Amino acid sequence: MKKAILLTLALALMLGGCGDKNKNTAQDMTAEERIQCYETAIQAARDADANNAFPIVTSVEEDQGQALFDLFGLKAEDVEACALSASMMNVKAYGIAAVYPKAGREEAVRSGLNDFIVAQKGNFEQYLADQYDIANKARLGTLTDGTILLVMCEDQDQVYESIRKSIEEKS
Repeated sequence: MKKAILLTLALALMLGGCGDKNKNTAQDMTAEERIQCYETAIQAARDADANNAFPIVTSVEEDQGQALFDLFGLKAEDVEACALSASMMNVKAYGIAAVYPKAGREEAVRSGLNDFIVAQKGNFEQYLADQYDIANKARLGTLTDGTILLVMCEDQDQVYESIRKSIEEKS
């Protein structure tokens, strides 16, 4: 009887370890893989005009990198990986940010991105009603892998869902 129980237990342990070991989990992705995932997801969700008009920045060292980090209320030390894109001119409510925060920095990242939304709403409240409406409908959420995603643009629901789906399929 003991042998049967031990055999059953051993078989269960062996079968439990037969999962797909080659599949990356969110924790297995490197920062570089995550950045590439974010860039690809954002580019695929936008049209050619937006891809040409709003470059994607992934670090403070890039052109406009520090300016975009500041605009989104982010600090490099809070971010493990990111892809940021925004209108640097105050004529369009536009911003997309996919950010994987460092452990324990989730609230700092969410707070910075939320402050960006509040600032954009304030910028356009008395200025351009259509842009205020876009800023007001911005979406900010946390995906299943821990990515914090902000989308502020025309058709934000479609763009958000496209980016979310692409990231979650890869993580």
